[in-house]
Amino acid sequence: MCTHPLDLAKVRMQTAEERGRSMMQTILHVFRNEGFFALYKGLSASILRQATYSTTRFGSYEKMKDWASGGSDVTPPFYVILPMAMAAGWLGGAVGNPADIINIRMQNDMALDPTHRRNYRNALDGLLRMTREEGPKSLFRGLHPNTTRGVLMTASQMVSYDEFKNVLVNHLGMDSKSIHTHFAASILAGLVATTVCSPVDVVKTRIMNEKERHQPAVVILKEAVRSEGILFAFRGWLPSFIRLGPHTIVTFIVLEKLKALGIGMHS
Repeated sequence: MCTHPLDLAKVRMQTAEERGRSMMQTILHVFRNEGFFALYKGLSASILRQATYSTTRFGSYEKMKDWASGGSDVTPPFYVILPMAMAAGWLGGAVGNPADIINIRMQNDMALDPTHRRNYRNALDGLLRMTREEGPKSLFRGLHPNTTRGVLMTASQMVSYDEFKNVLVNHLGMDSKSIHTHFAASILAGLVATTVCSPVDVVKTRIMNEKERHQPAVVILKEAVRSEGILFAFRGWLPSFIRLGPHTIVTFIVLEKLKALGIGMHS
């Protein structure tokens, strides 16, 4: 709810054929021309995506990490948790792919020519219409870049969070259960994840926004670099970080509190 307008701005910036508007200019443009509620276009799809993608990757990663640590509070070594995070990210990307497509399409719909707009009423309507009009396989359009992003996001976000947390606790003497520790580690993890995932996120957004897939991800990447320069891969980086930063903070703080509550209830 808090970060959706920033996500919408990121998608609009990533799909724009020409550079020009900044993040705030994009948000103001949407507000002035489409109204306040347009900033929350695709919210139902965004929530569905979080309920599938995030649930799968966080749940599977924590389960595997718990298994590797033998149920203790000690985080396994980097080389152990990295492949676990990558596997969890791939699973999350695959499960959340359909909702991700609908999310991107609904957010970018008003930026299209009226004759090309899809006008999905909500996430469920989008899934049903896409299945009926484009076939079931269309729900997994962009699966490769999306699962790749899931791998990069989970590996960079969750592994870096655990590593930053270990540094803060073991080298700076911070309390492992303190909200200040969780806050610092999560914002650093958000910075790492945004930078690592930006190139594949831009390519994924462009593929999913197409009505039909005409070109593979590698071709889209090469053409974009040739016509727009290498910095195209970081288009929308600022709204991505401003969105992912608070999103990561809230996610990890809530996750830590739920884990502590679960331990307390188990005891």
